[in-house]
Amino acid sequence: MSVKQLTAAQLQAYQNLNIHPNNRIIISLDGGGIRGILTVQLLKKIEEIAGLRIGQFCDMVAGTSTGAIIAGLIASGKSAVEIEGLYKQLVSKVFLKRDFLANRFANPPSYDKKNYRAALKATLNDVTLAEVCSQNNIDIFITSKDLTDNEETFFTCFNNNGIKGTYQNALLRIVMEATMSAPTYFSPLERFIDGGVTTYNNPALAALMEATRYDGRGKYEMPNVTLLSLGTGETVKSFSAAEAANPSGPDVYFWLNYVMNASSDDAASMQNDFFRSGLMAMDYRRYQISFDAATMAKLPNRDITALHFTNANSLHALTDGDLDVQMDDTTKFDLMAEIGGAMTDYIMQKNKFKGDLNDTPSKRDELITSFNGVPQILPLVTSATWIDNTPTG
Repeated sequence: MSVKQLTAAQLQAYQNLNIHPNNRIIISLDGGGIRGILTVQLLKKIEEIAGLRIGQFCDMVAGTSTGAIIAGLIASGKSAVEIEGLYKQLVSKVFLKRDFLANRFANPPSYDKKNYRAALKATLNDVTLAEVCSQNNIDIFITSKDLTDNEETFFTCFNNNGIKGTYQNALLRIVMEATMSAPTYFSPLERFIDGGVTTYNNPALAALMEATRYDGRGKYEMPNVTLLSLGTGETVKSFSAAEAANPSGPDVYFWLNYVMNASSDDAASMQNDFFRSGLMAMDYRRYQISFDAATMAKLPNRDITALHFTNANSLHALTDGDLDVQMDDTTKFDLMAEIGGAMTDYIMQKNKFKGDLNDTPSKRDELITSFNGVPQILPLVTSATWIDNTPTG
């Protein structure tokens, strides 16, 4: 195992976060559009606790889509406070309407990436993954989807006895555009689309695999890994059988939205269950939240009278309708920052980022609402009369 030589400041950061000094640290950041500002609030607090920038004590950053934007900025040497300012600028530029007729479903894509591309160039110039990796001594993992080869693409660079990575000479700004080119929202970057369409909108498992089995092997070895996985929040939606059979509005619209959201949430949940199952001996810490009134009630309350999209004057007064946040809903950008701040306050009260956030009977996320439908399901799936009388079309 390659042992990391810690400076005094790094050792203090490890102690502050309750991380073993022999461990390598991976920060994994989910996709989620404008909801990435929530993640930034968590990163700001982690840096405050550590006493260092993320890039000064973390070994690897991984990201998908909006998480990759943040990861790329971390890798380029920016602090979380600096990233917050840059992120606000990027988000204000990325959701630029292509024209007044543009529509995700009727006339996609909705947005033009012109301003976003220019902002990335102004921020990053033409730095490559290899240059960032070597200059800042941090490994990089960013996801995308290759339409031509029909497979996930992992843009990686590892500083592991020399610079390694198939795409090490790729421009960071190209990679950061490829990973966020979400279908219907944006046009593809030639053959590449958003990494969130893969099973790795939460890139944690893929990043760990790349680190321990491929170009990072020898530098990252189990169980000496601490993996901090930061979500961007999710909406847990419940539909009755009648609603699924006859959704309001066009069926295509309903199912496209549902499948795009549910598939990535399900993949993330499976990863979390796997990490927490004990099958892998490692230090795993997941921080995620669901957007619903029941979860808001668990958070320390905050005054949101300055937010004008809702009549609610506090987080606890928000309705489930207020909390239905799409990835491009810039009207709720400031709300995401407030929820991220309240979520940070909750974590500080619970464990100060020193452990996993899963103190529940099922050992699943504390801040995600789930529905227990088993009592309703069991009588149905054991009944021949039920299946024989259920409509087939």
